[in-house]
Amino acid sequence: MKKNTAASSLSIMTEIVLPNDTNNLNNLFGGQLLSWMDRCAAISAHRHCRETVVTATVNHVSFKESIPQGSIVTLEAKVSRAFKSSMEIFIDVYTEDKQGNGEKTKCNEAIYTFVAVDSNGSPLRVPELIPETKIEKERFAGALRRRQLALILSGKMIPDEATELKALFD
Repeated sequence: MKKNTAASSLSIMTEIVLPNDTNNLNNLFGGQLLSWMDRCAAISAHRHCRETVVTATVNHVSFKESIPQGSIVTLEAKVSRAFKSSMEIFIDVYTEDKQGNGEKTKCNEAIYTFVAVDSNGSPLRVPELIPETKIEKERFAGALRRRQLALILSGKMIPDEATELKALFD
């Protein structure tokens, strides 16, 4: 199976925060942002494996900054690591400067896991990922530790088997 670069999975979506997307404080609903992130990440996962993909977990979401009504929001998703049938997707969320110079500021981020499936919902093997940039390599390395931690917390791995996590404390 051919290996793919993280760059080949890049998915970029741009949205505008309209009144029906906001809460009582006129900021973007967290649930709306989660929906946008899920879609952007799904496209990224599909681009990596060219198969049907389903959301397996939302591993991490960081709502660092509120996003006010009228904001232009750009989401950028890339596969950070591929495992047997699953892929970790990192989503960066930016808002544009309202002064019109187009400068983007990172305001939120998330990590989702998707699984490639066949028409019966059975997992399919996905291509390996080749990280190229410094941040892609950092996220690639961290993905195995995050996966091991998630497996321990879900009871699917015993702590002694988590070699990457153990190495942090040796």
